[in-house]
Amino acid sequence: MSSDNGRPEPAAEEPGGEQLALIRETVRKAKAPKAKPRTWRGAALARELPVAKVLVDKGPVHLDKLWDYAVPAEMDAEAKPGVRVRVRFGAGTGKVREGRREGGGLLDGYIVERVAESDYRGPLAAVAQVLSPEPVLGPGLLALCRAVADRYAGSLADVLQLAVPKRNVRAEGEPSPPPLPPPGAPAAGSWERYPAGPGFLDALRGGGTPRAVWTALPGPHWPREWAVAVAATLASGRGALVVVPDGRTAARVDAALTEVLGGAGRHVLLTADLGPEERYRRWLAVSRGSVRAVVGTRAAMFAPVRDLGLVGIWDDGDHSHSDDHAPQPHARDVLLLRAVHERTGFLLGDLGRTVEAAQLVENGWARPLEADREQVRAAAPLIRTVDEGEVARDAEARAARLPTLAWQTVRDALTRGPVLVQVPRRGYVPRLACERCRAPARCAHCAGPLEARDADRLACGWCGRAETSWHCAECGGVRLRARIVGARRTAEELGRAFPAVPVRTSGRDHVLDRVPDRPALVVSTPGAEPVADGGYAAALLLDGWALLGRPDLRAGEEALRRWLDAAALVRGHADGGLVVVTAEPTQRPVQALVRWDPAGYAARELAERAQLGFPPVSRMASVAGPAEAVDELIAAARLPEGTETLGPVPLPLTEPGRPRRPGEPPPGEEWQRALLRVRPGQGSALAAAVKAAKAQRLARGEKDPAVRIDPFDIG
Repeated sequence: MSSDNGRPEPAAEEPGGEQLALIRETVRKAKAPKAKPRTWRGAALARELPVAKVLVDKGPVHLDKLWDYAVPAEMDAEAKPGVRVRVRFGAGTGKVREGRREGGGLLDGYIVERVAESDYRGPLAAVAQVLSPEPVLGPGLLALCRAVADRYAGSLADVLQLAVPKRNVRAEGEPSPPPLPPPGAPAAGSWERYPAGPGFLDALRGGGTPRAVWTALPGPHWPREWAVAVAATLASGRGALVVVPDGRTAARVDAALTEVLGGAGRHVLLTADLGPEERYRRWLAVSRGSVRAVVGTRAAMFAPVRDLGLVGIWDDGDHSHSDDHAPQPHARDVLLLRAVHERTGFLLGDLGRTVEAAQLVENGWARPLEADREQVRAAAPLIRTVDEGEVARDAEARAARLPTLAWQTVRDALTRGPVLVQVPRRGYVPRLACERCRAPARCAHCAGPLEARDADRLACGWCGRAETSWHCAECGGVRLRARIVGARRTAEELGRAFPAVPVRTSGRDHVLDRVPDRPALVVSTPGAEPVADGGYAAALLLDGWALLGRPDLRAGEEALRRWLDAAALVRGHADGGLVVVTAEPTQRPVQALVRWDPAGYAARELAERAQLGFPPVSRMASVAGPAEAVDELIAAARLPEGTETLGPVPLPLTEPGRPRRPGEPPPGEEWQRALLRVRPGQGSALAAAVKAAKAQRLARGEKDPAVRIDPFDIG
């Protein structure tokens, strides 16, 4: 008997018999073949639905389609729609062995669907590996990404890189906690200040899908008002998603949600600062249905919230909402698509109002949610203006860049608390304006900004046409002046003017979150203003003409938005809050600030853009690249009837060593840009035509110009 198994020992075999027996035993114990990235040659296929339609994670638009792959039987249980897989891509038809196509490089992808048979009649390559059984690409997220890709003339793979975070094995292996029951309905609180506020909350509590453009009152209440709206949605058993422009704003809304909802587990914060592992862990909790409420920055616009009942965005005019990566979608448009496709409520909130928001109100898609004038006057600070001529004549202004009114305001306010000083961000490009009224100089043909190409020649920055007889449309003036950037040593100069007061700065290199309620001068660039405990006693908005003179269609809107953001941090008029702005008082954005009427300004701006055919009434596509490539793409595109081509015009050269922004030429290359403008209702046709032309060029191996649909800045 064998000491190992208790069986009789085998009889002696002829030479080599022991080796043959060992081979037979090894074959009997051999396991079925495992997933091998190189080949599944000879492996049996899944009995049911043996073909997987895979979205390969490869960005070019000419490859923007689903590819069929065979599903080995061993992967049948894990190869479900929505999971990540690895496939061979780029194999030729000549590499076929035992009915399987082989070769090509390994790429990641997603299974979109399992089908019984493929429309392709040739041999299929097999799915090489299921990377994870976690379904991260659900039908709703896939449909949203497809809609975003079509709207922005991009590829589905590019959009998915923005929508689905990279896998983290450790985070994926952790279970998510079970979902909590819906919370109770919250009280309206400060929403009572808005006549339509309680009704909006009631609609959310009752499972409705109200759509509103909310002009928030100045002051510290708006983060909690967001939290109450989210809580009302959760009380109906549905989910909510709020997208904000930056991490500081997200932290304020996150704190308000924690206070209103009570404790952890009801919502998550999604920002880039979390790091890849923690962000993926929280994203999985949302995808699995463990958490129903999300607040986050731009990438959170794709968060796969279950049973979504409300999508919201705060401060949609902020540049941070426009993604820098292809196809460069804007969070507002993505959330609008979600609201339509997923039939959710929609809330666009802001201290001001963009022209795009005004259009939503104008066409009736959303209703305005505003306070009455008595509430606005009570919450807003008093606004005073100082024009540029007064600054030039004022001895105090020459000494410390502060006119007498501003100097007195600072001196008096410092006895009651901190004072905010906003100075224009460095880097605004000098352009031309009327010397008499300071109105930006624009082209008579397309209303684009005029540029001085040399000492004696003016040309349009949009269409490139020369301008030989310019005159100001506002005042009739014929003399031009150059716009200059804001001052550099503001903090030092104020420190010399008020030597006994501490001066703090907040800007790109160091951004302050909060400042205490004690006398101090806080010098900040636009967008970096810290919150003051108890509110600022006063604010100075310096060099307003530098913001208003930017060579861009949005210059006035952007200036007003920046001013409102800063002025909203100041105490109300009843508490002595005062804001001084140094800008021409007759300019429409300045008047809108004085009256605190951003809705009226946006409505008038929309009416003027409608007359001139400007976005958002019209739709535009920007095509930038080498001159030959731009011309060829436009010529090859089957553009909608009536498409107007503006340009091309040369783009400024990119300086060596400076970071290259999206759409800018590489250092040393000369690029041109053309704008394609179409009538309302033709935006989808424009995007489809440009995308098809790009695909043709890429398929032929030709250089692809940079294309952007509805560019945020068009000059």
